[in-house]
Amino acid sequence: MAQVKKGNRVKVFYTGKLNDGTVFETNIGKPPLEFTVGKGKVIKGFENAVIGMTTGQVKTAKFKPAEAYGQKDPGLVWTVTAGELPAGTNLTPGKEVACTRADGTQVAGLISTIEGDQVVVDGNHPLAGRSLTFEIKLADLS
Repeated sequence: MAQVKKGNRVKVFYTGKLNDGTVFETNIGKPPLEFTVGKGKVIKGFENAVIGMTTGQVKTAKFKPAEAYGQKDPGLVWTVTAGELPAGTNLTPGKEVACTRADGTQVAGLISTIEGDQVVVDGNHPLAGRSLTFEIKLADLS
């Protein structure tokens, strides 16, 4: 039976979990994720995990942040005043925001915290700095 190698087009079903077992994403019951191995279209750990798999095989793989969404970058966390955000912005933690500051700096991310008029916006990927576990099933290989 053929094994996945770089350059293969694969279709996979997966469930991604945090260390505490919380599912953060799954495509079970949906169309499979399709990608070409080696093109860098999925996180590094996921791509490496499918190499060597055979059609129908199920694998559980654990990734440290470096193999997933990287470490949190403190340079991607900004404190802005509420007035710098677009009018009508829903100032609720977890909401996405984007704006251009007076100095021309582009700020985009999720509202992290709000203290008075100060709003902390985190531009890191929400899973940055987290170790992840994926259960992967190889549905097709070409």
